[in-house]
Amino acid sequence: MNLYHSKSESSVKKITEAARERFEQGLQEANQLFSGWDFSYVTGSDRLQSGMLPWSYGTMARRLLNQTDRMLDMGTGGGEMLSRLLPLPPYTCATEGYLPNIPIAEERLQPLGVKVFPVTDDSQLPFEDGEFGLILNRHESYDEKEVRRILSAGGLFLTQQVGWSDCREINDRLGIPMPVDYAGWELERAVLQLEQCGFRIIEQREAAPTQRFYDIGALVYYLKTIPWQVPDFKVDQFRERLMDIHIEMEQNGFWEVQQNRFVILAVKE
Repeated sequence: MNLYHSKSESSVKKITEAARERFEQGLQEANQLFSGWDFSYVTGSDRLQSGMLPWSYGTMARRLLNQTDRMLDMGTGGGEMLSRLLPLPPYTCATEGYLPNIPIAEERLQPLGVKVFPVTDDSQLPFEDGEFGLILNRHESYDEKEVRRILSAGGLFLTQQVGWSDCREINDRLGIPMPVDYAGWELERAVLQLEQCGFRIIEQREAAPTQRFYDIGALVYYLKTIPWQVPDFKVDQFRERLMDIHIEMEQNGFWEVQQNRFVILAVKE
């Protein structure tokens, strides 16, 4: 039964007030601490759910680990994913560009024998030519020329990327254009760039799973932790539009957007 269709006017008023209270409470999620690259605060409680991909990045990565003894994980975040891929090759390094993540990654990865390198420029990585036989990259920017430089001959590059059109319904509803910095960043373009740089593509796949937000707080938390989706996101700026989305969540039980993901496995020739 839809609670909003109660015959009692007073109960409708109470529910409306309760929904407004839930909205105001949800806006406070903008102040919730976020560290590393761990979304379990909302995913662990099922407040945010993403559709299944037709591949597993983690499984693909694990299958490659025993093919090399020298590996790099680009954009390791807080080391969450890498620390779950044990056992790691004897020589494993990681990079991270977001400075607050560095101590988190070091605390998690150094006991595993992994050295974490801060990076500020994708085109200037602190490694020797041909240093790695495998480079992993999950949702991190990269310079294909630099990746090729630090890969050994026959080395493998596995990357899962977020396409430019990812969750564009959020931007549409908030009245914010998609970020131009990533315009056109889709599977076809990434494959072409790698091929032109001297890579041979072994595997390429693309998918558009749905992502559901079950309360406005989950959406606010997501936008505060994904700053490139809506740059300089502030709840007061979008209060009215967020309320419209909140009302849909209250009526339908969720609000849904479409993701864009692609994965590429390439070899240096």
